[in-house]
Amino acid sequence: MIQSAKGTYDILPKDVYKWHYLESIIKKTCELYNYKEMRTPIFESTDLFVRGVGESTDIVTKEMYTFLDKGGRSITLRPEGTAGVVRSYVEHKLYADPNQLSKLYYVGPMFRYERMQKGRYRQLHQFGVEALGAYDPAVDAEVIALSVNIFKQLGLKQVKVAINTLGDSESRSNYRKALINYFKPHVHELCADCKKRLEQNPLRILDCKVDKKHKAMLGAPNMIDYLNEESKQFFNQVLEYLNDFKIEYEIDTNLVRGLDYYNHTVYEILSNVKGFGAHTALGGGGRYDGLVEEIGGPNTPGVGFAFGMDRLILALEAENIDIPCNDDVDVYIISMSDKTKRYATKILEKLRKNDIKCEEDYFKRKVKAQFKQADRLKAKFALIVGEEEILENKISIKNMKTEKQETIDLINLIQEIKDRLEDYDDSKT
Repeated sequence: MIQSAKGTYDILPKDVYKWHYLESIIKKTCELYNYKEMRTPIFESTDLFVRGVGESTDIVTKEMYTFLDKGGRSITLRPEGTAGVVRSYVEHKLYADPNQLSKLYYVGPMFRYERMQKGRYRQLHQFGVEALGAYDPAVDAEVIALSVNIFKQLGLKQVKVAINTLGDSESRSNYRKALINYFKPHVHELCADCKKRLEQNPLRILDCKVDKKHKAMLGAPNMIDYLNEESKQFFNQVLEYLNDFKIEYEIDTNLVRGLDYYNHTVYEILSNVKGFGAHTALGGGGRYDGLVEEIGGPNTPGVGFAFGMDRLILALEAENIDIPCNDDVDVYIISMSDKTKRYATKILEKLRKNDIKCEEDYFKRKVKAQFKQADRLKAKFALIVGEEEILENKISIKNMKTEKQETIDLINLIQEIKDRLEDYDDSKT
């Protein structure tokens, strides 16, 4: 038997409604904030991610699915969404839009060859937003507010923001030198990755999972002490907006995020989800003012956020959050005999063309078994098609909840069912 590839899984019909619900919350919230959907290719030139994500990141050095196509070109399955969105932004000259601020979102699969663990897969599904074109702390706060809003609408409790600043290029350069000087005497005590990062990207040492409790980490310099005045002012304004929005946050001076393109604001959304450990990061993002230029566009500010949808679904399940599932059938058509089957199927198609969700039997079940199947499908009404009813241009309709059954004229069938469905739904509220 051929099975799904390691690190992938099937989303079965019994679970896909959870994804539909999450996607509906995402779409609704993005519309409220005036973000437009963008869909980019699943694979891109490898150079895009090397330049965009960062040559020294774990994603590029360890996790990308890269191959040569038949033309000898190096192609990579996208490991994250921002680089592709920015590439499209540059290629299609969206920066020339008179609205200036491009507010975009995406939903789709990403691919990372990483160690399997709960909620982390090699094909993952990611949602993200990108706001391109404005150097304004209000945009940073808006992106954070949008992401927090989604989590709260889903019912996750104790959601808060961990936030930090990496400052502008001058501040980051000064901090980089301070980290190199600080960690040099301790580098022999750190893991192999941290030894490489010391010269390539010392900020990534602070993000190390292996050495996070090492005493050298606890005494490392804080970025906030190396910020110039402009960077301090920008960060303070972001925090002021979050205060205005009543969004709970904590400043985490070790938070740097795992991608090279970040500057100024970086943040993660934390939630105490049972079974996921304390203060689990469910998503994160930040500002990346040099990325558009790096990918070949004009100097353009940008800020974004992303979360893994697979992990979020698991978090909702762990919290026992009720996800609405509307898979009831409006009408189940029951044929009394083989002779009425064709007539019943005609009615079935007519109902569907009038936006009525319905089903019938395909296994020549007895009438009693058909009623049982109607119950299994949670049908609201059953239509019983008999030979006598056909001759009289009538049909029997049964309310499956009250078990009340009556005969109606076939000519009025569509309106009768729509009226009854409306009354049925009203009785549930």
